[in-house]
Amino acid sequence: MKVGIVGCGVISENYAENAPAFDFELAACADIQHSYAEALAAEHGIGALALDELMADSAIEVVLNLTPPSAHAEVTRAALAAGKHVYSEKPLAPDAATATELVAEAERRGLLLGCAPDIFLGGAFQAARALIDAGAIGEPVAVSGAMLVRGPDVWHPSPEQFFQDGAGPLLDMGPYYLTAIVTLLGPVRAVAGFASTMTGERTIAIGARAGSRFVVGTPSHVATAMELWSGATANLVASFEVADRYVCDLEIHGREGVVALPDPNAFGGSLRLRRNRGDWEEVPYHSRGAREARGIGLQDLLEAVEERRAPRASGRLAAHVVDVAQSALQAAAERRTVEVASRAERPDPLPVLRPA
Repeated sequence: MKVGIVGCGVISENYAENAPAFDFELAACADIQHSYAEALAAEHGIGALALDELMADSAIEVVLNLTPPSAHAEVTRAALAAGKHVYSEKPLAPDAATATELVAEAERRGLLLGCAPDIFLGGAFQAARALIDAGAIGEPVAVSGAMLVRGPDVWHPSPEQFFQDGAGPLLDMGPYYLTAIVTLLGPVRAVAGFASTMTGERTIAIGARAGSRFVVGTPSHVATAMELWSGATANLVASFEVADRYVCDLEIHGREGVVALPDPNAFGGSLRLRRNRGDWEEVPYHSRGAREARGIGLQDLLEAVEERRAPRASGRLAAHVVDVAQSALQAAAERRTVEVASRAERPDPLPVLRPA
């Protein structure tokens, strides 16, 4: 099945480099800055098209939407209107209403809509789900998560997009954690939280525009508490404000043990289990080799087209994650608890693979 990339920035390199491991063909790419598309096309031997040309190409059945967050919804809507399945980078949309509308539009047209993150399809998170479902930690009680980093202004040449409405730490990085929580324990029922912007202006650290400053347009530090429909609770601190430490923690606590997960923004890593106050155990799990990478969610969507089922990294799951994040920001702004309107059930696990 042929895939067309829209948006040829930093993340497009990851998908293009990983593509040979999967069963899809990258046929063409497009970007509002055509020189970006030409560079990606030259490096990976694909076509560089204008956006309208890519959308009109009947040979391209799936659009991989890697545009900046502010353009995700517009490009996804255009691709659906062109009769193409879509797999989008996160977040699916800048707000819950738009995300829900995109899900409904895909369903109305009989098309599949998928969305990153897909880390939960990696071996570590699939093994963690199997442990939890098998009762290894007893009844899940609480989730503790932290995503504490300096911010994209220190590593990205055009970081403004990550500090505006529809992004920020909770909508840019938070989906990795929120998706992990929902796929492991189920949907979120209500949220409360606090949010702030401690650094109102940022300085670009690298690239041709290094030294340029820009205004931050969304909260850059968010602490949220969640009630899940399962009865468990979860807390997540997402920040672009810390000085120099990279902290990406996620733990699931049960009545009989705890699972410590690796970074939800990376495949691989250490999965650990502690039961009944005993010693920590390293949990072995099976890696899917070269497919343990960004692209596994897109691969699953393509298989879902053939199997006539919903993709695991579905638009409905992504819309719920956007709803949770938006509700958390609303709760912080209004200093109250907010009920989450949407709901998304846990996707089916991948077929079990035995540890090597």
